[in-house]
Amino acid sequence: MKILVTGGGGFLGQALCRGLVARGHEVLSFNRGHYPALQALGVGQIRGDLADANAVHHATAGVDVVFHNAAKAGAWGSYDSYFQANVVGTRNVLAACRAHGIGRLVYTSTPSVTHRATHPVEGLGADEVPYGEDFQAPYAATKTIAEQEVLAANGADLATIALRPRLIWGPGDQQLLPRLAERAHAGRLRFVGDGHNKVDTTYIDNAAQAHFDAFDHLVVGAACAGKAYFISNGEPLEMRELLNRLLAAVGAPAVEKTISFKAAYRIGAVCEKLWPLLRLRGEPPMTRFLAEQLCTPHWYSMEPARRDFGYVPKVSIEEGLRRLAATHAGG
Repeated sequence: MKILVTGGGGFLGQALCRGLVARGHEVLSFNRGHYPALQALGVGQIRGDLADANAVHHATAGVDVVFHNAAKAGAWGSYDSYFQANVVGTRNVLAACRAHGIGRLVYTSTPSVTHRATHPVEGLGADEVPYGEDFQAPYAATKTIAEQEVLAANGADLATIALRPRLIWGPGDQQLLPRLAERAHAGRLRFVGDGHNKVDTTYIDNAAQAHFDAFDHLVVGAACAGKAYFISNGEPLEMRELLNRLLAAVGAPAVEKTISFKAAYRIGAVCEKLWPLLRLRGEPPMTRFLAEQLCTPHWYSMEPARRDFGYVPKVSIEEGLRRLAATHAGG
Protein backbone atom coordinates (compact mmCIF):
# COMPACT_ATOMS: atom_id res chain seq x y z
CA MET A 1 0.00 0.00 0.00
CA LYS A 2 1.26 3.49 -0.84
CA ILE A 3 1.07 5.88 2.11
CA LEU A 4 1.89 9.58 2.36
CA VAL A 5 3.05 11.02 5.69
CA THR A 6 3.00 14.80 5.88
CA GLY A 7 5.78 16.10 8.10
CA GLY A 8 7.63 12.80 7.95
CA GLY A 9 10.90 14.46 8.92
CA GLY A 10 9.71 15.45 12.40
CA PHE A 11 9.95 13.50 15.64
CA LEU A 12 6.61 11.70 15.34
CA GLY A 13 6.77 11.77 11.54
CA GLN A 14 9.97 9.73 11.44
CA ALA A 15 8.50 7.20 13.90
CA LEU A 16 5.46 6.87 11.62
CA CYS A 17 7.64 6.40 8.55
CA ARG A 18 9.83 3.79 10.28
CA GLY A 19 6.82 1.82 11.45
CA LEU A 20 5.03 1.93 8.10
CA VAL A 21 8.15 0.83 6.23
CA ALA A 22 8.58 -2.02 8.72
CA ARG A 23 4.99 -3.04 7.97
CA GLY A 24 5.86 -3.38 4.30
CA HIS A 25 4.24 -0.24 2.91
CA GLU A 26 5.62 2.08 0.26
CA VAL A 27 6.05 5.36 2.13
CA LEU A 28 6.33 8.92 0.89
CA SER A 29 6.95 11.98 3.03
CA PHE A 30 5.88 15.53 2.26
CA ASN A 31 8.39 17.91 3.88
CA ARG A 32 9.67 21.44 3.56
CA GLY A 33 13.25 20.14 3.71
CA HIS A 34 15.30 17.02 2.98
CA TYR A 35 16.00 14.43 5.69
CA PRO A 36 18.86 11.91 5.36
CA ALA A 37 17.21 9.70 8.00
CA LEU A 38 14.18 9.25 5.73
CA GLN A 39 16.42 8.59 2.75
CA ALA A 40 18.18 5.84 4.73
CA LEU A 41 14.78 4.25 5.40
CA GLY A 42 13.96 4.22 1.70
CA VAL A 43 11.18 6.78 2.16
CA GLY A 44 10.52 8.91 -0.90
CA GLN A 45 10.60 12.63 -0.15
CA ILE A 46 8.53 15.32 -1.81
CA ARG A 47 9.43 18.88 -0.89
CA GLY A 48 6.73 21.48 -0.62
CA ASP A 49 4.56 23.69 1.57
CA LEU A 50 1.21 22.55 2.96
CA ALA A 51 -0.29 25.92 2.09
CA ASP A 52 0.52 25.28 -1.59
CA ALA A 53 -2.53 23.44 -2.93
CA ASN A 54 -0.76 22.37 -6.12
CA ALA A 55 2.15 20.88 -4.19
CA VAL A 56 -0.18 18.92 -1.91
CA HIS A 57 -2.22 17.73 -4.89
CA HIS A 58 0.96 16.50 -6.60
CA ALA A 59 2.24 14.75 -3.45
CA THR A 60 -0.99 12.79 -2.97
CA ALA A 61 -1.26 11.48 -6.54
CA GLY A 62 -1.43 7.67 -6.55
CA VAL A 63 -1.57 7.46 -2.75
CA ASP A 64 -3.92 5.07 -0.91
CA VAL A 65 -3.82 6.59 2.61
CA VAL A 66 -2.65 9.86 4.15
CA PHE A 67 -1.20 10.31 7.63
CA HIS A 68 -1.54 14.08 8.04
CA ASN A 69 0.99 14.74 10.78
CA ALA A 70 2.59 18.03 9.69
CA ALA A 71 1.69 21.24 11.52
CA LYS A 72 3.13 24.48 12.76
CA ALA A 73 3.51 23.96 16.51
CA GLY A 74 4.80 26.14 19.31
CA ALA A 75 3.59 28.92 21.56
CA TRP A 76 4.66 31.90 19.48
CA GLY A 77 4.18 33.36 16.01
CA SER A 78 1.64 35.24 13.94
CA TYR A 79 -1.88 33.91 13.67
CA ASP A 80 -1.63 33.91 9.88
CA SER A 81 1.48 31.69 9.88
CA TYR A 82 -0.37 29.12 12.00
CA PHE A 83 -3.55 29.47 9.96
CA GLN A 84 -1.74 28.89 6.67
CA ALA A 85 0.04 25.75 7.89
CA ASN A 86 -2.64 24.23 10.09
CA VAL A 87 -5.94 25.26 8.54
CA VAL A 88 -5.17 26.00 4.89
CA GLY A 89 -2.73 23.07 4.83
CA THR A 90 -5.35 20.69 6.21
CA ARG A 91 -7.96 21.98 3.76
CA ASN A 92 -5.51 21.30 0.94
CA VAL A 93 -4.96 17.74 2.21
CA LEU A 94 -8.71 17.13 2.41
CA ALA A 95 -9.25 18.54 -1.08
CA ALA A 96 -6.45 16.35 -2.46
CA CYS A 97 -7.94 13.25 -0.81
CA ARG A 98 -11.26 13.96 -2.51
CA ALA A 99 -9.64 14.73 -5.87
CA HIS A 100 -7.61 11.51 -5.90
CA GLY A 101 -10.24 9.27 -4.33
CA ILE A 102 -8.12 8.56 -1.24
CA GLY A 103 -10.31 6.67 1.20
CA ARG A 104 -8.54 7.07 4.57
CA LEU A 105 -7.03 10.00 6.46
CA VAL A 106 -5.38 9.68 9.88
CA TYR A 107 -4.93 13.17 11.34
CA THR A 108 -2.56 14.12 14.17
CA SER A 109 -4.31 16.64 16.38
CA THR A 110 -3.52 17.83 19.92
CA PRO A 111 -5.18 17.88 23.36
CA SER A 112 -4.67 21.66 23.22
CA VAL A 113 -7.92 21.89 21.25
CA THR A 114 -9.73 21.27 24.56
CA HIS A 115 -7.65 23.64 26.70
CA ARG A 116 -9.58 26.08 28.85
CA ALA A 117 -8.02 28.82 30.93
CA THR A 118 -11.05 28.71 33.26
CA HIS A 119 -12.30 25.61 35.07
CA PRO A 120 -9.20 23.64 33.97
CA VAL A 121 -9.97 20.60 36.12
CA GLU A 122 -13.24 19.80 34.38
CA GLY A 123 -13.18 16.55 32.44
CA LEU A 124 -10.02 15.09 33.98
CA GLY A 125 -9.97 11.39 33.28
CA ALA A 126 -13.10 11.77 31.15
CA ASP A 127 -13.90 10.03 27.87
CA GLU A 128 -15.05 13.20 26.12
CA VAL A 129 -14.08 16.82 26.70
CA PRO A 130 -15.58 19.84 24.90
CA TYR A 131 -13.51 22.07 22.69
CA GLY A 132 -11.75 24.97 24.39
CA GLU A 133 -12.55 28.61 23.91
CA ASP A 134 -10.86 32.03 24.07
CA PHE A 135 -7.48 30.52 23.19
CA GLN A 136 -4.44 32.61 24.04
CA ALA A 137 -2.36 30.95 21.31
CA PRO A 138 -2.85 30.59 17.55
CA TYR A 139 -1.59 26.99 17.65
CA ALA A 140 -4.54 25.74 19.70
CA ALA A 141 -7.03 27.95 17.84
CA THR A 142 -5.97 26.80 14.38
CA LYS A 143 -5.60 23.13 15.32
CA THR A 144 -9.18 23.27 16.63
CA ILE A 145 -10.46 24.54 13.29
CA ALA A 146 -8.44 21.92 11.42
CA GLU A 147 -9.59 19.03 13.60
CA GLN A 148 -13.23 20.03 13.27
CA GLU A 149 -12.92 20.17 9.48
CA VAL A 150 -11.18 16.79 9.34
CA LEU A 151 -13.97 15.17 11.35
CA ALA A 152 -16.66 16.93 9.32
CA ALA A 153 -15.07 15.53 6.14
CA ASN A 154 -15.74 11.96 7.25
CA GLY A 155 -18.33 10.38 4.97
CA ALA A 156 -19.18 7.73 2.43
CA ASP A 157 -16.00 8.22 0.37
CA LEU A 158 -13.45 9.32 2.96
CA ALA A 159 -12.99 7.91 6.47
CA THR A 160 -11.20 10.27 8.84
CA ILE A 161 -9.98 10.09 12.41
CA ALA A 162 -8.19 12.60 14.68
CA LEU A 163 -5.69 11.54 17.35
CA ARG A 164 -4.63 13.83 20.18
CA PRO A 165 -1.32 12.54 21.59
CA ARG A 166 -0.33 14.30 24.80
CA LEU A 167 3.28 15.55 25.14
CA ILE A 168 5.31 13.08 23.05
CA TRP A 169 8.81 12.27 24.33
CA GLY A 170 11.56 9.71 23.92
CA PRO A 171 14.83 9.01 22.07
CA GLY A 172 15.25 11.06 18.92
CA ASP A 173 13.51 14.19 20.22
CA GLN A 174 15.47 17.19 18.92
CA GLN A 175 13.15 19.88 20.28
CA LEU A 176 11.42 19.55 23.65
CA LEU A 177 13.88 17.63 25.82
CA PRO A 178 17.05 19.35 24.53
CA ARG A 179 15.52 22.76 25.24
CA LEU A 180 14.41 21.73 28.71
CA ALA A 181 17.82 20.27 29.49
CA GLU A 182 19.56 23.43 28.27
CA ARG A 183 17.42 25.61 30.51
CA ALA A 184 17.90 23.27 33.46
CA HIS A 185 21.70 23.39 33.06
CA ALA A 186 21.51 27.20 32.89
CA GLY A 187 19.34 27.37 36.01
CA ARG A 188 16.50 29.02 34.06
CA LEU A 189 13.80 26.37 34.49
CA ARG A 190 10.91 26.86 36.91
CA PHE A 191 7.67 25.11 37.75
CA VAL A 192 4.64 27.27 37.14
CA GLY A 193 2.63 26.81 40.32
CA ASP A 194 3.69 24.13 42.81
CA GLY A 195 4.36 21.46 40.17
CA HIS A 196 1.82 19.06 41.63
CA ASN A 197 -0.59 19.26 38.68
CA LYS A 198 -0.99 15.81 37.12
CA VAL A 199 -0.29 15.44 33.40
CA ASP A 200 -0.34 12.64 30.85
CA THR A 201 2.48 12.07 28.38
CA THR A 202 3.06 9.74 25.44
CA TYR A 203 6.20 7.75 24.74
CA ILE A 204 7.10 8.08 21.07
CA ASP A 205 6.57 4.41 20.19
CA ASN A 206 3.12 4.49 21.78
CA ALA A 207 2.17 7.62 19.85
CA ALA A 208 3.13 5.91 16.59
CA GLN A 209 1.38 2.69 17.63
CA ALA A 210 -1.87 4.58 18.22
CA HIS A 211 -1.71 5.89 14.65
CA PHE A 212 -1.14 2.37 13.29
CA ASP A 213 -3.99 0.94 15.37
CA ALA A 214 -6.31 3.68 14.12
CA PHE A 215 -5.20 3.06 10.53
CA ASP A 216 -5.87 -0.68 10.86
CA HIS A 217 -9.45 -0.07 12.02
CA LEU A 218 -10.33 2.98 9.93
CA VAL A 219 -12.82 2.27 7.16
CA VAL A 220 -16.01 4.01 6.10
CA GLY A 221 -18.61 3.39 8.78
CA ALA A 222 -16.14 2.16 11.41
CA ALA A 223 -16.79 2.99 15.06
CA CYS A 224 -13.74 5.27 15.08
CA ALA A 225 -14.52 7.12 11.84
CA GLY A 226 -15.30 10.80 12.23
CA LYS A 227 -14.16 10.91 15.87
CA ALA A 228 -11.28 12.35 17.90
CA TYR A 229 -9.35 10.43 20.56
CA PHE A 230 -6.97 11.36 23.36
CA ILE A 231 -3.75 9.36 23.23
CA SER A 232 -1.22 8.96 26.04
CA ASN A 233 0.60 6.41 28.18
CA GLY A 234 -2.35 6.46 30.56
CA GLU A 235 0.04 7.01 33.48
CA PRO A 236 -0.55 10.58 34.74
CA LEU A 237 2.24 11.93 36.92
CA GLU A 238 2.70 15.19 38.78
CA MET A 239 4.56 17.71 36.64
CA ARG A 240 7.31 17.92 39.24
CA GLU A 241 8.01 14.18 39.15
CA LEU A 242 7.64 13.89 35.38
CA LEU A 243 9.97 16.75 34.49
CA ASN A 244 12.70 15.77 36.91
CA ARG A 245 12.64 12.13 35.79
CA LEU A 246 12.95 13.21 32.16
CA LEU A 247 15.80 15.58 33.02
CA ALA A 248 17.59 12.84 34.98
CA ALA A 249 17.34 10.52 32.00
CA VAL A 250 19.25 12.99 29.82
CA GLY A 251 21.78 13.94 32.50
CA ALA A 252 20.34 17.34 33.38
CA PRO A 253 19.95 18.73 36.92
CA ALA A 254 16.64 18.55 38.77
CA VAL A 255 14.39 21.58 39.04
CA GLU A 256 13.11 22.77 42.42
CA LYS A 257 12.32 26.46 41.97
CA THR A 258 8.79 27.67 41.28
CA ILE A 259 7.01 30.75 40.02
CA SER A 260 3.38 31.53 40.74
CA PHE A 261 0.84 31.27 37.94
CA LYS A 262 -0.07 34.96 38.30
CA ALA A 263 3.56 36.02 37.96
CA ALA A 264 4.16 33.71 34.99
CA TYR A 265 0.98 34.91 33.30
CA ARG A 266 1.97 38.55 33.73
CA ILE A 267 5.46 37.87 32.41
CA GLY A 268 3.90 36.10 29.44
CA ALA A 269 1.65 39.08 28.71
CA VAL A 270 4.63 41.45 28.84
CA CYS A 271 6.71 39.18 26.57
CA GLU A 272 3.88 39.02 24.04
CA LYS A 273 3.96 42.81 23.79
CA LEU A 274 7.74 43.29 23.83
CA TRP A 275 8.74 40.62 21.29
CA PRO A 276 7.01 42.18 18.26
CA LEU A 277 7.56 45.73 19.49
CA LEU A 278 11.33 45.25 19.81
CA ARG A 279 11.44 42.75 16.93
CA LEU A 280 13.15 40.18 19.13
CA ARG A 281 14.09 36.87 17.56
CA GLY A 282 13.00 33.43 18.65
CA GLU A 283 10.23 32.50 21.04
CA PRO A 284 9.75 34.43 24.29
CA PRO A 285 10.55 32.47 27.47
CA MET A 286 6.91 32.70 28.56
CA THR A 287 3.48 33.38 27.05
CA ARG A 288 0.03 33.47 28.66
CA PHE A 289 -0.97 30.20 26.97
CA LEU A 290 2.25 28.50 28.08
CA ALA A 291 1.70 29.64 31.67
CA GLU A 292 -1.80 28.14 31.56
CA GLN A 293 -0.55 24.89 30.06
CA LEU A 294 2.27 24.40 32.54
CA CYS A 295 0.14 24.74 35.67
CA THR A 296 -3.01 22.96 34.43
CA PRO A 297 -3.79 19.27 35.06
CA HIS A 298 -4.03 17.33 31.77
CA TRP A 299 -5.06 13.68 31.80
CA TYR A 300 -7.81 11.84 30.00
CA SER A 301 -9.30 8.38 29.58
CA MET A 302 -7.80 5.98 27.04
CA GLU A 303 -10.92 3.80 27.14
CA PRO A 304 -12.48 5.19 23.91
CA ALA A 305 -9.28 4.49 21.95
CA ARG A 306 -9.02 1.00 23.42
CA ARG A 307 -12.66 0.27 22.72
CA ASP A 308 -12.85 1.62 19.15
CA PHE A 309 -9.46 0.65 17.70
CA GLY A 310 -7.63 -1.41 20.28
CA TYR A 311 -5.03 1.10 21.43
CA VAL A 312 -3.14 -0.14 24.48
CA PRO A 313 0.22 1.52 25.30
CA LYS A 314 3.00 -1.04 25.02
CA VAL A 315 5.90 0.95 26.51
CA SER A 316 5.52 2.12 30.11
CA ILE A 317 6.96 5.40 31.34
CA GLU A 318 9.50 3.40 33.37
CA GLU A 319 10.67 1.49 30.29
CA GLY A 320 10.62 4.63 28.17
CA LEU A 321 12.85 6.44 30.66
CA ARG A 322 15.24 3.49 30.67
CA ARG A 323 15.45 3.60 26.87
CA LEU A 324 15.90 7.36 26.89
CA ALA A 325 18.72 7.16 29.44
CA ALA A 326 20.43 4.37 27.49
CA THR A 327 20.27 6.37 24.28
CA HIS A 328 21.63 9.48 26.00
CA ALA A 329 24.47 7.50 27.61
CA GLY A 330 25.32 5.92 24.28
CA GLY A 331 25.19 9.21 22.41
